[in-house]
Order: sequence, then structure tokens, then C-alpha cells
Amino acid sequence: MKPLEGITVLDFTQVYMGPSCTQLLGDYGADVIKIERPGSGDLSRSSIPDRDGPDNPIFLSINRNKRSVSVDTRSEEGKEVVYRLARDADVVVSNFRSGVMERLGFGYERLREINPRVIWASGTGFGTEGPYSHKGGQDVIAQAFSGVMWRRESPGLPLSVYPTTLADYTTGMHLMQGILLALRTRDLTGEGQKVEVTMYDSMLHMQMQEACMQLNRGYEINWAAMPLSGVFATADGAVCMVGAFKENPLRDVCVALELDEDLSLRPEFATQEAQFARRPELQAIFRERFAADTTEYWLKRLEGQDILCAPVRTLEQALADEQTAVNRMILEMDHPVAGRVRALSAPIRLSASPMEVRHAPPRLGEHNAEVLAEHGFTVEQIEALVRAGVLR
Repeated sequence: MKPLEGITVLDFTQVYMGPSCTQLLGDYGADVIKIERPGSGDLSRSSIPDRDGPDNPIFLSINRNKRSVSVDTRSEEGKEVVYRLARDADVVVSNFRSGVMERLGFGYERLREINPRVIWASGTGFGTEGPYSHKGGQDVIAQAFSGVMWRRESPGLPLSVYPTTLADYTTGMHLMQGILLALRTRDLTGEGQKVEVTMYDSMLHMQMQEACMQLNRGYEINWAAMPLSGVFATADGAVCMVGAFKENPLRDVCVALELDEDLSLRPEFATQEAQFARRPELQAIFRERFAADTTEYWLKRLEGQDILCAPVRTLEQALADEQTAVNRMILEMDHPVAGRVRALSAPIRLSASPMEVRHAPPRLGEHNAEVLAEHGFTVEQIEALVRAGVLR
């Protein structure tokens, strides 16, 4: 039995933050019914030009184990369809801008009247109150607002965007955690509740250590600017080194890099405070040594001193790594349009109830008739909705 078997999720989410949450719910057994706009669907169906159009890899990556219902929620008939589905739903999830679900007629108070046990979960950019509550949430905007973008290895480097959707993914995982907590609470009380997460809060929360240092000592710790850590070009690539968690890491780094002396014996490098103050000088010494030989050579030297290190690789190289295969992180599934699709599996491994692919990512509106029939609509009613353009 899957952990979420018997749980029905009404999924209004789109793009990445929300769908990453609901895909995991589906991976572990929930029946996820994806509500999409007729004709266009989830924005990620059209976010990149691709030969498979609305069934492109971006959409496929975060929408397996879901069924698609494309319904015009602006029409009264469409709203009634959603209300019928909501009566049987355990969870309703959205990641629209604050207030959109209420304007559509699907706010918490309205759906709670229909179904007191419903868990209404929302992910927004900034929340429902405060000076930014009107703003739309977006990954890069959250990076900038939260302080994450400001911190970099050196003040001399230009500000830049983190190239993976850090805020979207983090907030999606917090949204899933909130839903699971609310389901557990409902087991105990029989009552549903509202679950809210924001990209702003998630990005702040990711900086727990840095924030506590700032709040209590007046300055920010910057893990990218540690004196014995960094990314260093080699003769044929690059090595990431973390000189930490040892009694005297600088001494061991000097041994690994085959330096003529132990720099930790010099007064100007003898303490961590001194190493911070003279980081540019230390890093220049490291860079010169790393450039003198290959990545493979330096990895062996560093690992010989038990210093944390790794080659700097491309995503293509990481996906092809034996460890990725051993961890079963790539799955395959058949799709009627895209054919044989390879994608990343769920990162949570449960020994007794592992994830499985029950549904390939749905085509737009693929399950209109199937889902509505399961929820009490007759064939005649479904056909009437199709003729009226409510279902497409």
C-alpha cells in the first residue's frame, strides 16, 4: 500500500513550485487531478519551444502520476464541476498569486462550506498580508528579495542569478510538508485546515544559520567565502575543495597540494581569523598549485588527506555517473506523444512503499470524461459540458 493511497488531490498548480509538490504526492499514491485551462493548460506546457509542444520535457518532468481535467473555471458550469470534485477531495493545492483562488470562487472558506475536511494548500510569492502581498511570486525575484542573491564568494564578483530554480523547488517541498502535516492533524481531529507557504519565507528559512548570525552578532556568515574552500581551475578542469571539519585543515591542504611548507605555522595564517583576513593571498597560492596538474591527480591527493573535494561537472556528466544509476535516480516511462521518456525519480526511498509511475504525464484534458464519471457525472452531463465548451 502506498503512503497516500486513498488521498485525492485537486491540483490547480502550474509552472514548477506547485507541480513539484503535487508530483511527489502522486508518486506516493495520491490521486492527483490536475485542473487546467482549456486550450493552453499549465504554463509549463508552452514555456519552451519543443517538437512535442505541450508535452515537452519541462512539463513531463514534474507532472507524472496526475490526471488532467481541462475545464473553463470562469463559467458557472465550470465552477460547478470544480465544486463537485472538491466535495470528494482531501487536498486542494494552488500556487496562484494571492487572492486569485478567492476570485475564482475556490477560496478556503468557500470550499470548506462544501467539504469541512478539505485541506486547502496555497503557495504564493509573499503571502496574503504585508507590503508585497500583491506581487507575483517567481524564483529569481525570491532570490533577490530574500538576500540570497546578494551573497557571493567575493564582493568583487557581479551579482547573478542562481541558475537552478532554488526558490521554486524549496517552496514546493515546504508546501508538500505542510500538506502532510495537515493530513496527520486531520487523522487526529477530523478537521481540515488551511496550509500556506511563501517563496519569500522559504528562502529566508533556507538561511537559518546566516540569519541567526546576523540577528545576534550583526554580520552575515558567508559559506562561499570560507578561506580554505573554493573552486579551483586545474590543468584540465576544476576542483571544488572544502577545507573544514579537521583539527588543522590548512596543514592537511598544504600536504595535499605538495607545498614546501606548512602555512599554518606562519603567524599570518595561524588562526582562522587570520586566514579569513588573508583569504585572497591563501587562495592565490592554492590556485597556482591546482593549475599545475590534472583534476584526477588533485582529487587523489586531497582524498589521501581526507579533505572534502569533488570534480566540477556538468549536469550531463552527473546524470551519466554510476552513483546516479545505483541510487535509481533516473526512471523511464512511456508517453503517447513523447514516446519513451527518461526523467528524474523521487529522491525519497521508502523500503516498504516505494514510489512508482502509475500515470505518465497527462495530455491536456486527457481524463475529462474518466474523472467526471468517477465523481458522479452522467454521460449525458459530460457530453453537454463538452458541447457548451466547458470541457475541452
